Amino acid sequence: MHLSVSGLAAMLLAFTELGSAEAVCRNPLVRKEWRALSNKEKQSYISAVKCLQSAPAKTSSTYPGAVSRFDDFQAEHINRTDFIHFVGFFQPWHRMFVAQYEADLRSTCGYTGAQPYWNWSADATSEEAFVKAPVFDAVNGFGGNGNYIDSSNDTNVRLHIPGKTGGGCVQDGPFKNMTVNMGPGWDLLTSFYGFDTNTREGFNTSYSPHCLTRDLAPSFAIEKLNHAAVLYALEAPNYYEFDIRVEGGVDVPGMTYHGGGHLGVGGDLGEIGNVYSSPGDPLFYLHHANMDRLWYTWQKLDWPARRSDIGGPDTQFAYPFAFFGDIPYSNVTLDYTMDFGPLRKNIKIREVMDPQSGALCYKYL
Repeated sequence: MHLSVSGLAAMLLAFTELGSAEAVCRNPLVRKEWRALSNKEKQSYISAVKCLQSAPAKTSSTYPGAVSRFDDFQAEHINRTDFIHFVGFFQPWHRMFVAQYEADLRSTCGYTGAQPYWNWSADATSEEAFVKAPVFDAVNGFGGNGNYIDSSNDTNVRLHIPGKTGGGCVQDGPFKNMTVNMGPGWDLLTSFYGFDTNTREGFNTSYSPHCLTRDLAPSFAIEKLNHAAVLYALEAPNYYEFDIRVEGGVDVPGMTYHGGGHLGVGGDLGEIGNVYSSPGDPLFYLHHANMDRLWYTWQKLDWPARRSDIGGPDTQFAYPFAFFGDIPYSNVTLDYTMDFGPLRKNIKIREVMDPQSGALCYKYL
């Protein structure tokens, strides 16, 4: 895919040099829910993702398994996983991560739209409705489930998701024959149950090509992704409490909509359910765009106060996520610098607090 004159003009209207605090957001990109896109718009987005998967990597000197620009994002997430989850900057980091992905779809592949999101609550009304969600459509979606693999006695799976229905390679859709070039890392929470984190085995970014797997768990999804689960988060009085309600716990009962989106699609064996390598599934970006939409929704409930409301630990699993005892930490502030390695330049939290200011220029419809 190549840049057209119209595509270039659209890119110039919304600044593309993400990270410039002086940039002015004059014409924000409009992020829409997947089902609100026309079929032509859906195909344009899917084509841009495939283009990014064929564009050369920029981080392969650091991450040897990265073959494409799409892989660069997965590799950075693998390497950063144990520093960006269950911390106070979890949501700002992922906001910037998705925005950079969106920018690359546009600058590298000539995509003229915005990053879509998946409002999974609209599909979490019943198990039947969930598996029929438009994002799983075989033509105008990302394909559906993998074939069923019984993982109930798989000792490599430390956290079994109830009601899983797949586990094998995606069987239909535009990513049926996709090759995921890295991962999976350790399955979700392996490192939290006795694995020696000093070996950094979960951070493996070596070349390990395999198919894209999914393992839909509809009953789990409708429990964690329903409207009541979202309302519970939106009722939080401050960011500190909001982030706790979004990130949830590390066991099945304690999980909320962050884990619900990953594991409702990823189950025991799906790529998106892997805490390290989850960006290997293109649906990762629609899930996190929706999470970002919900954070922005929460912010706008009291914008004067919440556009600068941030808090929480700078170290994974420190208080209040003290699942494994006391861990030394400092509280994050707006001046905390978030690390993105070779993917893009580092940036302070304050530059991503407003989606239409600082480093960002988008809104949600």
